[in-house]
Amino acid sequence: MLYRLILKIRHKLYNKGIKKSYSAEVPTICVGNITVGGTGKTPHVEMILRMLAESPQWSGKHIAVLSRGYRRKSKGFQEVTADGSAALFGDEPLQIKKKFPSVTVAVCKDRVEGCRILCHPEGRSFEPADLIILDDAFQYRRLKATENVVLVDYNHPVFEDKLLPFGRLRDLPSRISEADIILVTKCPAELDEWEKVKFCALLGVDDYSPEKCTGNTAAGSRTVLFTALDYCDKKMVFETGDSHYFYSKKLVLVTAIARDDALRNYLSDTYRILRRFNYPDHHYFRSSDVGDWMDVIKVEPTAAIGTTEKDAQRLLMVDRMPDTIKARVFCVPIKTDFLTPEENRVFADFLEGIKLS
Repeated sequence: MLYRLILKIRHKLYNKGIKKSYSAEVPTICVGNITVGGTGKTPHVEMILRMLAESPQWSGKHIAVLSRGYRRKSKGFQEVTADGSAALFGDEPLQIKKKFPSVTVAVCKDRVEGCRILCHPEGRSFEPADLIILDDAFQYRRLKATENVVLVDYNHPVFEDKLLPFGRLRDLPSRISEADIILVTKCPAELDEWEKVKFCALLGVDDYSPEKCTGNTAAGSRTVLFTALDYCDKKMVFETGDSHYFYSKKLVLVTAIARDDALRNYLSDTYRILRRFNYPDHHYFRSSDVGDWMDVIKVEPTAAIGTTEKDAQRLLMVDRMPDTIKARVFCVPIKTDFLTPEENRVFADFLEGIKLS
């Protein structure tokens, strides 16, 4: 009750203008949620970047991504470089930069200042941004985004959750009505229209029409779209990795993400998972962790080690990683797409509708 009261007071102060909100000089798309991780923000930021690159309006424009850079060890504004480390930039911004080298990726705790620098990069190596994607900024009320894209995990919906510390909600469930587009993520690929209508009703979105991808919330009409994760080809994490370990039948699973159940289920179709090491989200791996993995490998010398693309950024930071571990660690990249071509078209039209400043 205390946490709920604090949130209500904070939002009321911003809604009434008592606490000041600022807008960037260029259009901004906030990709956020109301839970503590696990909804797939990073793969959805990457999906938006892919769609912007194919957009008649935005292709060739200067697109930037601004993140806080959670758990990084640097301070202030930092432009992310592909040859940097997760300690300097954070694992997710580094992952995005490696996959989209032509996109300006930056981290800054002060998002208002970060947007200002991205728009006026005097003396820096990047061009002024034409559009900024704000990674995980829905709770950052000092910055008013042009468009808010709010993610909800289909497998862990907000209507079945509770506020911190008894659940994983970090914001009031009612704030979902402030989204311009709601993306229901991690859906089963075969989700039918009746199940979409049912889920939207439980979410508080009434009169949802799959044909129009819209429904009504307390604040008015909202677009609701459904996406699913797709696992891509496995990649060795270290340059000295041996791809023969892809074909091992035994696996040690190492993750430090909010929820690893989807990856665990995917890999269990191919591998017998001997041990699962699941650390807190964004955990920096230590030598003692590596020692635990080595203990398993000594008993099962043919086993591979599987991890996520995000965790791979922090594994690369570990000093004196044993060659035995380097040889067998692979990651499984993921991408996200809409369940139907119609939903893809609706979101593409949404991106086209954002006006250049």
